[in-house]
Amino acid sequence: MISLDGLLWYYIVVAILFTITCALYGIATRPHIIKKLVLLTIISDAVYVLLVLMGYRIGATNPPVVPGGVLENPVFPSHKTIVEFMHRVVDPVPQVLIVTAIVIGLAQFVFLVTISMHLAKSTGSFDIRRIEGEKE
Repeated sequence: MISLDGLLWYYIVVAILFTITCALYGIATRPHIIKKLVLLTIISDAVYVLLVLMGYRIGATNPPVVPGGVLENPVFPSHKTIVEFMHRVVDPVPQVLIVTAIVIGLAQFVFLVTISMHLAKSTGSFDIRRIEGEKE
């Protein structure tokens, strides 16, 4: 039988996947460029949350700081202490990668908004249908 914590995790993952699906539908159906960019940002944020959830451990409460990790007179923990420590901490690698991805995503978003602003200035519209009609 699945515990309440397990059901909560499934609910969160389903909500994230539903958000991604709705945003993909909006990208496919909305003709406005800025709306497409906002929906693309929503997709990337949902993927970031999904990746952070993948790195989380249920019951983990501690940051990844090694016990006895001081520079003067270091205490070297035993194997048992390290194993117990690993079960109590959250994996920091996905979190670091997500922070990097957020910075890169922000730069991408600013770049795409700049391109769409220049496109709208030259064509007079943010509507994809109108821009494609002028192209022909």
